[in-house]
Parts: sequence; structure tokens; C-alpha cells
Amino acid sequence: MNGAVRHILILGGTTEARRLAADLAADPALRVTSSLAGRVAEPRLPAGRVRIGGFGGPEGLARWLREQQVDALIDATHPFAGTISFNAARAAAAVRVPLLAVRRPGWVAGPGDDWHPVGSLAEAADALPALGERVFLTTGRMGLAAFAHLEDRWFLVRSVDAPEPPMPPRTEILLDRGPFTPEGEADLLRRHRIDVLVTKDSGAAATSAKLTAAREAAIPVVVVQRPPAPSGIPVATGPAEAVEWLTRTLG
Repeated sequence: MNGAVRHILILGGTTEARRLAADLAADPALRVTSSLAGRVAEPRLPAGRVRIGGFGGPEGLARWLREQQVDALIDATHPFAGTISFNAARAAAAVRVPLLAVRRPGWVAGPGDDWHPVGSLAEAADALPALGERVFLTTGRMGLAAFAHLEDRWFLVRSVDAPEPPMPPRTEILLDRGPFTPEGEADLLRRHRIDVLVTKDSGAAATSAKLTAAREAAIPVVVVQRPPAPSGIPVATGPAEAVEWLTRTLG
């Protein structure tokens, strides 16, 4: 990449975003800013500059892109952070800044898996009575209200930060952050006598060990499928493809 220093904004908060920021920050021809939503109390900070907090919708993001003279925008947010992805598409189109989406591949069920795909947390809650009584809930601390009415189920809720009510009355909180191992997840399932797992299709290897453990224990898995993403946006599956796109785009 030749010429003046180019400003790259990464909408981050994911492992892929941190890896990409590290790769790009090593290039003196680039100025890298990562934007984090601020939902985690102590986030893992990426290389380069970091801003925390929202932009104020697509108009606010477009204004920031213009004022900060951003040359390329990379949406490397979590697959379930759907609103920011649509805001990014609208903002990039408004100011004519090139946009790339980094979307990790979703999980794929294999032999021995007992998966029950659903479209939302509410549908996941509806599926539980027929599947088990002791639930390992790994959908994060947001959205627990969808399960709060299930008074006859017991929940182990794992999240990075402590969740807030409303939540199911019979709930144990486990504060932890991946990556996890199949052996550790298998031990957790045994110790808590888990008979059903609920997760989001976030993809990535860091949190997939629970799926292996559930398969080996013959435990059903309720999988919340990803929300729609903006169409017509070029997509990379990881940091290496994103760097290639940026090289082609900026020259």
C-alpha cells in the first residue's frame, strides 16, 4: 500500500478483529482504529487506537467516517451484533467508503450431534421443556429475560460479565471467558448434571468445545441461528482474506 497513511476503522470486539488489528497496525502505511461497543467491562484491547461506545446510528457513523477521514471500514463484529452491521452498510454507502464484512463460518452439525435449530432466544426457551431440565445456557448475559418464565428448569449461565435480572429463578452464574477445551467442558457438563445445552451459532473454535462435549455426552443442543446480515457486502472469512481485500482496495 503506497502513498499517504490510510485510516482503517475496524468495528471489533471479536478474536478476528483483534488479529486483524494486530496485522494492520504493523504496517506503517496504515492508521488503525478499532471501535468496541463497550458491553464488556474489561475487554481485550486490540493493537492500534481504540474507541469505545456507539456512534449514534448510521448517521453518526457516517459523520465519524467523514470527520476522521476513514479510507476503509471493516465490520468484524460478532455474528449476532446485527444492528451495527446494517448501520455500517448504510454509513459506508452514504460517504462512499469501501466496506468489508468479516464473518466467521457458522458451525455445522456432524455425525452424533443432536441439534435443534431455532430462530430466536424465545424459540429456544419454548424448546427446552421437551429436551431437558438442567440447562447450560451459553448465549451471553443479554437476553436472559426470554428464559425467566421457566421456573421448573435449572440453569447454569456462563458469561464474561455478571448478568442482571430478569433471569430464571433457579440460576447459577459462571463467570468465565474462552477459549475452552473439550475436556473442561465435558467435566462441567458432568459436575452440573447438564442434560441440554443452549448456544448461539457464533462460530469459531474458541467456544466450540462445548459442542464436542455435548456430542460425546449425547446431550441435545438448542442452536440459535444467526440473524440476517446486509446483502451485497463483500465478505471475508478471516483476517488473512481481509488483508488481501484491503490491499486490492487501497492499492
